[in-house]
Amino acid sequence: MDQKIRYEIEFPITSSPQLLYQYISTPSGLSEWFADNVNSRGEFFTFIWDDSQEKARLASKKSGEKVKFKWVDDNNKDTDLFFEIHILVDELTKDVSLMVVDFADADEVDEAKLLWENQISDLKHLLGSV
Repeated sequence: MDQKIRYEIEFPITSSPQLLYQYISTPSGLSEWFADNVNSRGEFFTFIWDDSQEKARLASKKSGEKVKFKWVDDNNKDTDLFFEIHILVDELTKDVSLMVVDFADADEVDEAKLLWENQISDLKHLLGSV
């Protein structure tokens, strides 16, 4: 398998951290903007897009602040790949943004960032944050 490159991308967003957290940490919230459908069984989440699905384990979460999903193989064993979504709040201005940490093949980083931009755009529409 090719070596994946870690990248971070930040999106300003107009929302309360509490509301935003519901959209990034629950199957129902994630299925409204991140995937066509999201199912969970315990700590395992199945993300469904069109005809494909990927499974991840909710590796960590901090209420109102961040979630981290580790992709798992067919035997539910963690892989080295994950994605993380942090809710950042500026202490002075109280501006809210989302920081996404993800991985992509070297020649697909721009495409992956574009995909996140589209997904976050959908989230902003849901929140009325456009």
